[in-house]
Amino acid sequence: MSDVRRQRVARAVDVLRGQLRAPFAASTGTVVLLWASLTPSLMPRTALFQALLTALCMLAGYGAGALAGWLVRSCGGRLTGRARVIAWRVLAVAGGVGTLIMLGLSLRWENEVRDLVEVDRVGVVHLVLTVLITAVLFALLLELSRGCKALGRSIGRFLGRFLPAAASTVIGGLIAAVLIYQLAIGVGGGRLLGALDASFAAINEEFSTDVPAPTTPELTSGPASSQDWDDLGRQGRVFVASAPTAADIGEFTDEPALQPVRAYIGSGPEGVDIRDEALDAVAELEALGGFDRAVINVVTGTGRGWVNENQAQALEFMWGGDTATVSLQYSYLPSWMSFILDRQRAQDAGLALFDAVYGRWLEIPEADRPLLVVSGESLGSFGGEAAFSGAQDLATRTDGALFVGPTADNRLWNRFTDEREPETPQVLPVLDDGEIVRFADRPEEWALPGTWDGTRIGYLQHANDPITWWSPEVALERPDWLAEERGRDVSPNVRWIPGVTMLQLGVDQFSANSVPAGQGHQFGTAPVHAWAAILPPPGWTDQRTVELAEVIGDRKWLR
Repeated sequence: MSDVRRQRVARAVDVLRGQLRAPFAASTGTVVLLWASLTPSLMPRTALFQALLTALCMLAGYGAGALAGWLVRSCGGRLTGRARVIAWRVLAVAGGVGTLIMLGLSLRWENEVRDLVEVDRVGVVHLVLTVLITAVLFALLLELSRGCKALGRSIGRFLGRFLPAAASTVIGGLIAAVLIYQLAIGVGGGRLLGALDASFAAINEEFSTDVPAPTTPELTSGPASSQDWDDLGRQGRVFVASAPTAADIGEFTDEPALQPVRAYIGSGPEGVDIRDEALDAVAELEALGGFDRAVINVVTGTGRGWVNENQAQALEFMWGGDTATVSLQYSYLPSWMSFILDRQRAQDAGLALFDAVYGRWLEIPEADRPLLVVSGESLGSFGGEAAFSGAQDLATRTDGALFVGPTADNRLWNRFTDEREPETPQVLPVLDDGEIVRFADRPEEWALPGTWDGTRIGYLQHANDPITWWSPEVALERPDWLAEERGRDVSPNVRWIPGVTMLQLGVDQFSANSVPAGQGHQFGTAPVHAWAAILPPPGWTDQRTVELAEVIGDRKWLR
């Protein structure tokens, strides 16, 4: 090998050593947070999601350890000589053995969670993939963070010409952090939102070409409608095309039924104008005869305008088709993206749609008014609550409400949960003896000992749904649902770990819709039982609820 090549190899080795070198405190923090990331949470994790979680935790541990080490060194503390050698040897042995033990335990915990939610177990291959993907992700994240640190040092060196060294270092780091934040969130976030809107706007127009516009006057884009089929968007067309027919409902009721009214306003090619859409929705509902029906269901959909068919069809079948369901599209983004990037749209949509429908509803003579209910799932529940100030407002202006899979940011849900009776758990609270508002995880839990007369407001939620239980506060404060007895199908080995639990629940959300019905964020036919408890028609029985749940569960519709 030539001298030039040897020098290049030596430089490459030196660079690699420099990249692998880490302070003792930072390395300790990395190992500790690695172990913490392997503890169980609410949902099963694929190797990719576990690796993502572990890499993020390791990076957080590295940063926390580096900060702690810097503070100790600033106060004069430093590992040197034999003490340093011993410390590194102890960390190497403890880290290696401890990591092997934690990997073994993590596999057991993972399969325990999988058994609880009834999905297939995983084996050693899962662990191997997790380790390999984690190594790659952590290396990438660490290099990115070091690049940010280098930027701060460069700014600090420049400021060092005018300021004391300590001040320039701190200020340089702060300036770098602000610059990166503004680029990522301010400039990048705005551009990202615009790019995502444009991308998903294209997806919004995709739909099966062999599904024609409806020909019945009770449906949007039908003969009585002013809305063009092409302007409804993908989820709007899915919603309208999935409507059950009068014959479908009559087969269940064994008597003549009506074609349910379904009114929907899409954002169209010009984009979203929520107030105009809400007014159009009322006009559409009027044109289709919705205000002449027995029940009007005002639904706030998820980001792209998706409406859960199990919720909508439960009321339609239950009331013999004598219903009208109205909704609108307020975003092109999937629910989780809309919630992260622009959640205000959901609240604006829920408020505008209900107020518009309610205003027209008030114009109807009181004796002739249909029953008026509101509903929404996930982000739709977050938006649907926005039209109301509290339980009494809901009870005064509606005849019932069903909110499924609420988010931890739901304003009213948070208030009702915080004001629950002291002896009741956070995962299944009781508010004012259940006089107006009730919570249920399973059908039988709607029936509390007290009376539930008048308007009934229901929250359907699962104890292991990370979308309901994730919040930033979990990073620093143990939530009640982890301080109290564990809820249904929550592993007894789930423990609160500052910072880590928040990251675990954040990653869990990506798996919450990939589990069987009755788990996570999948509610199956539970809305049938919920509506039967909240707004049953005269003469309705528990047996009919069971039969309807079977019918709804067997029905197929477009996606």
